[in-house]
Amino acid sequence: MMRIKIKDLEIFANHGVLNEENVLGQKFSVSVDMDIHTFYDDDISKTVNYAQVCAFVGSFMEKNTFDLIETAAARLSAQIAGNFDGIEGIRVEIKKPWAPIKMNLSYAGVEISRKWHTVYLSVGSNIGDKEQHLLKAIDALAEDKLIRNIQKSGFIITKPYGYTDQNDFLNACVGIETMYEPFELLDTVHKIEAADNRTREIHWGPRTIDIDIIYYDDIVMNTAELIIPHAEMHKREFVLKPLSELAPCLPHPIFKKTTLELLDSLKT
Repeated sequence: MMRIKIKDLEIFANHGVLNEENVLGQKFSVSVDMDIHTFYDDDISKTVNYAQVCAFVGSFMEKNTFDLIETAAARLSAQIAGNFDGIEGIRVEIKKPWAPIKMNLSYAGVEISRKWHTVYLSVGSNIGDKEQHLLKAIDALAEDKLIRNIQKSGFIITKPYGYTDQNDFLNACVGIETMYEPFELLDTVHKIEAADNRTREIHWGPRTIDIDIIYYDDIVMNTAELIIPHAEMHKREFVLKPLSELAPCLPHPIFKKTTLELLDSLKT
């Protein structure tokens, strides 16, 4: 792996909580590290052009205004990763040397890192043209610049779970790589659902499209908004059966059983 480094690019821009920061602006210092695959061909088209990245960073910082440099760093890192091919990992640091603090300091700053993560999603539909709803959702994922290497399982028909007075579902599993962090990915799939008129009047009720995050690397998290691995996945054949096509030997980070082992346990 090779790392391209841009160190302390100076930019005058308008970011900050205070009104005078937004209006008058101030100096920022931006550093970017980009990991790319090592190559041995002296061809600039096969690497990431750091001059173009510098111009991109300057334009982004000058054209946008954020209250928080945390937001600026998160958005900037995503935009660089999404607009320049070949980046396997990225680190962005934004320094604020003129931070309005009545004490001596070199700078206030924030740093964010991104890399590609392996994620498995469960998708399902039981309203209208179910197959088209699933394909539309998969296409939307494929069009996202921070998502790549999409794999999809075959489609299966399953009985509804929980609330049973509704049509059968068409279900599948989708494997992706993404630079989104978990909550960013959750927001992204919710937007895809909303674009296909997904509603939530009835828990486990009918839906045009349902997209659930099943696995995100091997992380374990439990919050009010998001639980990974999906809390009910080990009980659901409509998740495990299509998932077994893509990742049969992937171990559950809590139960330490593979997808096939979890699927077999449902039959006993």
